[in-house]
Amino acid sequence: MENEEVSLKSFDHHSRKHSEYFELYDKHFKNLREKKLNILEIGVQYGGSVEMWAKYFPNAHITGIDIDPVCKIHAGKRVSIKIGDQTDRAFLSQFKNYDIIIDDGGHTMRQQQTSFEVLFPLLNPGGIYVIEDLHTSYWPAFFDKKPTTMEYLATMTHTLNAGASKSDRAEGRPPIESKEISEMHFYPSMCFLYKQVAEQQFGREQYPEGDVRFKIHQLVQRVQRKIFGG
Repeated sequence: MENEEVSLKSFDHHSRKHSEYFELYDKHFKNLREKKLNILEIGVQYGGSVEMWAKYFPNAHITGIDIDPVCKIHAGKRVSIKIGDQTDRAFLSQFKNYDIIIDDGGHTMRQQQTSFEVLFPLLNPGGIYVIEDLHTSYWPAFFDKKPTTMEYLATMTHTLNAGASKSDRAEGRPPIESKEISEMHFYPSMCFLYKQVAEQQFGREQYPEGDVRFKIHQLVQRVQRKIFGG
């Protein structure tokens, strides 16, 4: 069967994900199904989601993170379970070289933002980072820090388009360099963030100083600094 004909929903039995999410995952993941990937999901709970991903991606290894030690029972062939807190930066720092990271954890502002700040830089170039259940940015019970995650991501759109200037960082904008993000896709309660591949980094890393393209890059940076400060 062709990848395009396979729906993620057909592999779901008890993941407890919102029904609207399946079509979005198919849209972004269908061309990756047969690849050998390392996939990390925050939030295991009853194990339905890691089981679903293992079936949808037949050649991938799935790692699930949860704070509840009981979740270890969901480990199996091509599925590993790690126990820890998604706000523990030291714990998260071990999860390197993943191709897809999905945050379906506790959904508080601190949990979502801490996980992103630690894990997105560790994501493989060209990888995809997904945050689910962003509607908690409008539920006061989940406000354990400011800004809300939706506000945090909104500033990321400025970082993506204008670059991370000194003034951006002074104002508390997300500490993710603009060159690390290539795309952001927003949907109801979800955001997909794509990480740059090395060839997309338009600057000194790719072009030597004598190259006219590097001079153009320098000019763009000077204009950005005049407009946005830094």
